[in-house]
Amino acid sequence: MTSSANLNGEELERYARHIVLRDIGGPGQQKLKAAKVLVIGAGGLGSPVIAYLAAAGVGVIGVVDDDIVSLSNLQRQILHDTPSLGVAKTESAARQVTRLNPNVKVVQHHFRLDETNAADMVADYDIVADGSDNFATRYCIADACAAAGKPLVTAAVGQFDASLTMLKPYESDASGNPNPRYRDIFPDEPPQGMVPTCAEAGILGALTGVIGSLQALEVIKEITGTGTGLVGRLLLYDARDTRFDTVRYHRRKQG
Repeated sequence: MTSSANLNGEELERYARHIVLRDIGGPGQQKLKAAKVLVIGAGGLGSPVIAYLAAAGVGVIGVVDDDIVSLSNLQRQILHDTPSLGVAKTESAARQVTRLNPNVKVVQHHFRLDETNAADMVADYDIVADGSDNFATRYCIADACAAAGKPLVTAAVGQFDASLTMLKPYESDASGNPNPRYRDIFPDEPPQGMVPTCAEAGILGALTGVIGSLQALEVIKEITGTGTGLVGRLLLYDARDTRFDTVRYHRRKQG
């Protein structure tokens, strides 16, 4: 543990409810402070992810988003507010994090993540949370994380449903079998236009809060070594019926 991860008096008070947890404690909180997390998207999912990681004391949060705050975002993207209309989402997110927890450093990446920059972006962080809203970005970041050996917590939301999983395909399970990849769940990217966007189909705003909070929780568990992550398990949520289901999946055999 580096000296930069030592907790000062203000931080001991701020994170007191973590520190008294047997599975987190002081060492776990120091791991959070030393961690660097990259969040893809500062929208519906990214908002609660960023907010809860900042509140938890993650030392560095990188935020990737090339969009600006618009009025229709505010129904679900709770990191932003009305005075932030027209402001870059990365800047709005950084402002809110500073108000919430000035101990956290936000690195703004105000551009779109793609094949030309994904590898360099991932290399600078310990773990990635993907809250993007398109398949091209999801496949791109999944491939980059797999190649770099970085854990990826990826989530997606529909109108009233959502999914969440963790990917660590560079490791093997207890039986020595390679962990599955993103492409083992979704082998092929759907044709453009087949899956409607949230602007076209609509989305229940609070749904992104439920799933984004779970996504942040998985990141915190991974950093602190707490509990069991969602590797090889796809968590499905149906908001209409308030039902969670878990589907196990495995690495597909080649050829």
